[in-house]
Amino acid sequence: MNTNYQANTTDWQGYLSTFERLLTTENPTAPYDNPAYMEYVKLNNSRQKRWLKTGVIEPKLITAIQQITTPQTWYIITEPWCGDAAHSIPFLYLMSTYNPLIDVRIVWRDTPPYMIENYLNNGGKSVPKLVARDQNENDLFHWGPRPAPCQTIYLKLKAKNAPFEEQKIILQNWYNTDKGATLQQEMATLLSRHRQY
Repeated sequence: MNTNYQANTTDWQGYLSTFERLLTTENPTAPYDNPAYMEYVKLNNSRQKRWLKTGVIEPKLITAIQQITTPQTWYIITEPWCGDAAHSIPFLYLMSTYNPLIDVRIVWRDTPPYMIENYLNNGGKSVPKLVARDQNENDLFHWGPRPAPCQTIYLKLKAKNAPFEEQKIILQNWYNTDKGATLQQEMATLLSRHRQY
């Protein structure tokens, strides 16, 4: 997949500003005119701020990131209502800060040209999804929507038709306990497999 999505993305500051805009707009557009969605945005804004402040990137992963010598764009497909994104995207951003050759771009899942269509998860548009590309817009690797152990838990909960509230609590507890460790392990593996140094 080498489609160029740069024109339909926002940078990191634009991503953060989207949350602030949604939370201060009197008449937000759908789906944020639904109070439940606005509650998701509030929670996600709070959670990602916490991870940005407290998240720690492992030294071995920092070394691997700093060894990248050619430009990469990390497209992160998401939406402000996505709870999983609030726990993963801050760590992806923190990783990117260790190498200026990594450009983080946020791609909205529900806005054309729908990059997510090329990266479905068992036919679903699950986010967040990271798509790493080289300077020629060729895919290097992709990750998401959850660290593997968390995804396994989610699929088991879904298979037994667990109530949405129960799913949220269990997954939230997993993220709080893991503190980004598994995501970092998975990213280290992906970077080692697709070295562009």
